[in-house]
Amino acid sequence: MKTLIVYAHPEPLSFNAAMKNQAVEVLTAAGHQVQVSDLYALKFDPAGGPVDFIERDDASCFRYQREQIHATSSDLFVPQLKAEMDKLVWADLVIFQFPLWWFSLPAILKGWVDRVFAMGFSYTPTERFETGIFRGKRAMLAFTTGGPPASYGPDGKNGDLDVLLRHVQYGMFRFVGMDVLPPFIAYGAARVTPEQRAAYLQAYRERLLQLETIAPLEFHQAVGVI
Repeated sequence: MKTLIVYAHPEPLSFNAAMKNQAVEVLTAAGHQVQVSDLYALKFDPAGGPVDFIERDDASCFRYQREQIHATSSDLFVPQLKAEMDKLVWADLVIFQFPLWWFSLPAILKGWVDRVFAMGFSYTPTERFETGIFRGKRAMLAFTTGGPPASYGPDGKNGDLDVLLRHVQYGMFRFVGMDVLPPFIAYGAARVTPEQRAAYLQAYRERLLQLETIAPLEFHQAVGVI
């Protein structure tokens, strides 16, 4: 199995870094191939726009999706962006490793999706969801939260995580055709005991060794045409 870990945390001593390192160690030891996109180390620019392209199809008016389609057909993405796209094509499994900030992805990781999941490259009007370009690939979120588990339940103050994560798991991964594995969550990682953090890493190790047999999530999809 070939795994791409897209890692978004600025601190090498963070628990997110420990989880990323654990994944590299466990998967490599199990005989899998692993690549890591460390977005802060790469100084990845989250702001998509004209900078994404070596040259433009229309210099008079910038239309992002039009330029993405043109760049896909003409190989005109800038080298850093093309390198990330090549990693995505290579991977059988994509893991997003990040801290949950403001109920969502850090800006640098959301920007990676904006720029790498380009129209024409990762989806078209007729290739989405069950007909998505990346069907057959799998994806998983691995992340830390600020609050404890109870705060993210259906009646929790922070809201139901299944709802909070839908825009990522369904609106990003599933949208491009990927099967989505259940997320691995380290609740309150900065506030728990060292023993609990060690327990999280052990549980993550066990999850990583089961990746090839875990059933993907099922999503309710409204009937209709967009």
